[in-house]
Amino acid sequence: MNRTWNQYVVKQENKTLVLTTIINHTPISRANVAQMTGLNKGTVSSLVSELIDEELVEESGPGESSGGRRPVMLLFNGRAGHSVSIELGVGYILGVITDLNGQIVHEENIQLQTTHFKTIFPIIINLIKGLFKKAPKSRYGIIGIGVGVPGVVSQEGKILLAPNLNWKNIELEIELKKIFQLPVYVENEANAGAYGEMRFGPSQNSKHMIYASLGIGIGVGMILDGKLYHGLNGFAGELGHMTIVKDGRSCRCGNLGCWERYASEQALIDEGIKRQLITVEQSEPFDELIKLASANNQEAIKLFEEIGTYIAIGLTNCINIFNPEHVIIGNKLMKAKKWIYPVIEAYIIEHAIGFHQNKLKIDSAKLGTYSTVSGMAAFTIEGFLLDQKTNHQ
Repeated sequence: MNRTWNQYVVKQENKTLVLTTIINHTPISRANVAQMTGLNKGTVSSLVSELIDEELVEESGPGESSGGRRPVMLLFNGRAGHSVSIELGVGYILGVITDLNGQIVHEENIQLQTTHFKTIFPIIINLIKGLFKKAPKSRYGIIGIGVGVPGVVSQEGKILLAPNLNWKNIELEIELKKIFQLPVYVENEANAGAYGEMRFGPSQNSKHMIYASLGIGIGVGMILDGKLYHGLNGFAGELGHMTIVKDGRSCRCGNLGCWERYASEQALIDEGIKRQLITVEQSEPFDELIKLASANNQEAIKLFEEIGTYIAIGLTNCINIFNPEHVIIGNKLMKAKKWIYPVIEAYIIEHAIGFHQNKLKIDSAKLGTYSTVSGMAAFTIEGFLLDQKTNHQ
């Protein structure tokens, strides 16, 4: 009995290895799977047949021949299931459906006039229900829900503090699981953005990456040694609240002089109002500042450049502390890339310690405004594939 069980466990481990190889190298032939995994061809062929029956793998047309018959290529079947991913922003909710390859097949964006949880929670529920209805039919259906939040999230998916939403101790994961009876993942939006860029963006080969999410607030996600860094209790990355000005502007976190009080979208808007470039009444103040700068308004351009300098000060600190190979700047503020990016790049070149700049790349987010939802999709998809392995055992 024990021997049979051990054989079964080994088989499932091998099956997971084969599936992972196909996912990472799709399209790939059976022979190449055998070569990469070290498994014999008969074992690979048998496991691939099972994966095809389970609709996780499919065959495509023949690949290039190396002398004999052209091999049949194997593809991971991204259409076998779908995930629902939500980014909960300040003033908006973005909801998407993705397939198992992380490709977005449908999206919805809702503007919010409030940050009150009791008002927003039913909106989230209705959005998720609506997305369920829009999901294409598939064998595994909706495999899970991921929600990225601008705040400190515990390892149990509880939102401990989201200063820009005025939320404290919100059991979001538990509440969503009660309603939908599906796996639910709640994560800090910058962590999700970093993970999304690593899995689906240009940073797939970056083992050391800093992702700065510049929105109403600032969050930082860190990929260190190829893994998302959470810290001791899961709270790492609150670098928007590092002090960059002694006795500076007061922040909602209770501190003074925080980075996000000088380098965020909110800081930009506050300064724009103070300098009478925009008014408090404007519904889209950030977009109005972009219009002014696009029309060559020198005061607006100067403001963007100042914000760019403050962004660069914080990023230089991150570079000097973490020695990354890749810095990615994402979220809404990058709509003003034209004016802020050259300032950021020039400042970092001048101020980051020289040896930290060796092989350092600074980019705007390849996934644009979808970094966070893509990261939440990745968490959900990986959870599903791990679950498939566990269920088979």
